[in-house]
Amino acid sequence: MANRSAVALGEIIRQQRELAELSMRQFAQLAGISNPYLSQIERGLRAPSEQVLEGIAGALKLSSEALYDQAGVARPGEREGPSAVLDAIAGDERLTARQRSALKEVYEAFVAASPRQPRRRADATADGGAADAHPAGDPGADAGPTG
Repeated sequence: MANRSAVALGEIIRQQRELAELSMRQFAQLAGISNPYLSQIERGLRAPSEQVLEGIAGALKLSSEALYDQAGVARPGEREGPSAVLDAIAGDERLTARQRSALKEVYEAFVAASPRQPRRRADATADGGAADAHPAGDPGADAGPTG
């Protein structure tokens, strides 16, 4: 988890703990972790493992997915490897370091602001099923062979 993600997640955990009116010591005990470790998580110095986050979420009576969503960060394993876009930006020798950095920041901001959508299966239509919206008599409704 990137440092910015750890800070965002830690801030959400701290806010939720305070809303529950729990001291750090009480909350750490409920979550099954040490007080110093909780402090590091809340300050964004350490990113919690999935198991620790499950304990924290349980103590807050939330799901770990809700914590990730509130923090606006990707869940572990949500992204399948490095982004092809970021790889292309990093590998383009025509760009200066400053241009690469600016493009990376813009791309990451767009991705972070986009609503999360489940990945489409490979056999899904490229237009997201828009062909189904055509009336039955529309010749463009079925581009495939009839049989």
